[in-house]
Amino acid sequence: MADLSSLKDLAPAESQAPVHVRKVDAQGRSYATGKRKNAIARVWVKPGSGKIIINGRDFSAYFARPVLQMILQQPLVAAARTGQFDIIATVTGGGLSGQAGAVRHGVSKALTYFEPGLRPVLKKGGFLTRDSRVVERKKYGKAKARRSFQFSKR
Repeated sequence: MADLSSLKDLAPAESQAPVHVRKVDAQGRSYATGKRKNAIARVWVKPGSGKIIINGRDFSAYFARPVLQMILQQPLVAAARTGQFDIIATVTGGGLSGQAGAVRHGVSKALTYFEPGLRPVLKKGGFLTRDSRVVERKKYGKAKARRSFQFSKR
């Protein structure tokens, strides 16, 4: 380039959207890690009859509350794939609510790896976004993260 006039001859670089490819292992499963609060879930998805196993137990036994079971099945319902995939997950850390959110995140990611065509539906539903809200740390001089000690004049 000798001068600035030669800049107009340069073609702009074509920015292409990333191509999402199918990621499946030798057993025909797709794997993803889901996170929520302090919970981390390792999730495997494979075609099957719709069994959901979490830490070696049926999901309805592990997550007894119906709300947590509903959270877990949201990606499958949104993608209209209920009863078509077997899901095996191991989840550690956090409480039951965080663990259900982590498994939901992992199932959503694993579904997109298995079937990349489901990505727009799951993205629109907000299932692929990692919920970054975590507990705020306690500060010195405070009873909790923000709560002050009780004030007494005398």
